[in-house]
Amino acid sequence: MFPRTCFRLSLSAIVLSLAAQSGALAADVVVNVTGISDARGAIGFARFPDSRGFPMDNSGAKALWLPADPKGVSCQYADLPDGTYAVSVSHDLNGNRRTDTNFLGIPTEAWGVSNNARPAMRAPRFDEAAFKVVGGQSVTIDVRVAK
Repeated sequence: MFPRTCFRLSLSAIVLSLAAQSGALAADVVVNVTGISDARGAIGFARFPDSRGFPMDNSGAKALWLPADPKGVSCQYADLPDGTYAVSVSHDLNGNRRTDTNFLGIPTEAWGVSNNARPAMRAPRFDEAAFKVVGGQSVTIDVRVAK
């Protein structure tokens, strides 16, 4: 028989071990962008944890900017916890780090979102572009940008 204090210590060690392992369930999300028509400018990636600001206001998103390449551009968001996310992508030709629009609010630079959601006559909603990260499973998202 183990002394009672040893049992408590063993149980505590198991709980701490499980808690540490739950942190190991973080996943990577890779976003591959195609449809880039020009090597000028940058490709902006914005990962949203919820609908706030999606898809155009990336102030609450995790944003990354990489040089444009007509062959394609990829970015990786590492160690994401389980959850629901959406990604928006923009080809920023003039370096202002946003998707330019005309007077009607229609984008004049190529853009896209996860799930390639492109509803007619309005911007895509978060739920249309949402994807889940579950159980530490890595996710690959393919986005095609277009005007």
